[in-house]
Amino acid sequence: MAHPRFGDIAVCVFDAYGTLFDYNTAAGRHVAALGDKAAPLAELWRHKQLQYTWLRSLMGRYTGFWQVTGEALDFSMGELGIEDDALRARLMEAYRTLDAYPEVTETLATLRAHGLRTAILSNGEPGMLESAVEAAGIGDHLDAVLSVEEVGIFKPHPSVYQLVVDRLGVPPAKVSFQSSNAWDANGAAAFGFRVAWCNRFGQGQERIPEAPDTEIKTLAELPPLLGIA
Repeated sequence: MAHPRFGDIAVCVFDAYGTLFDYNTAAGRHVAALGDKAAPLAELWRHKQLQYTWLRSLMGRYTGFWQVTGEALDFSMGELGIEDDALRARLMEAYRTLDAYPEVTETLATLRAHGLRTAILSNGEPGMLESAVEAAGIGDHLDAVLSVEEVGIFKPHPSVYQLVVDRLGVPPAKVSFQSSNAWDANGAAAFGFRVAWCNRFGQGQERIPEAPDTEIKTLAELPPLLGIA
């Protein structure tokens, strides 16, 4: 059954990392080299990656997401006592071609088939996103791929969400925004989007303004939310 807050949607916008693409893929492809440090590395790497985007935004020291990702990996490898330049290079390269979650392609195709436009809005640099989209084979199901590179600050700054309005020509209330990151979902809701928090990881609700409109477990739940059978 369609959700009453999602009755007049024109564009479905998705976060990339953790929402469309599984950021655990990079460490997961190198379990043989990382051993029992694979899971801790993946978790710490992601944590520091996000932390550095927020800190750089607050400091007014924006740099591209690729550099941030590398700096976060360097910190994480150092904390876990991993000293291997060749492995670092392989981990970084793997980040360009992360696996898409299983339901992603079918969900995007269904939305497009019912006349909805689709887009990515991500912290990722354009080159990173292009590689990920190509590797996942979802380019034909997307109308736009938008990067924070255009505004020079990371999510959840309002100017990032404004990119959707400016580039796609739709008011916030006609945008359905999906992210697996609770802070991103709240940021998008505060901007005025209709927000479905894709809570893949069973996280608790953030105590920051504003709450998302609804919560789903995977993107496969999005079409019914929009009244698409």
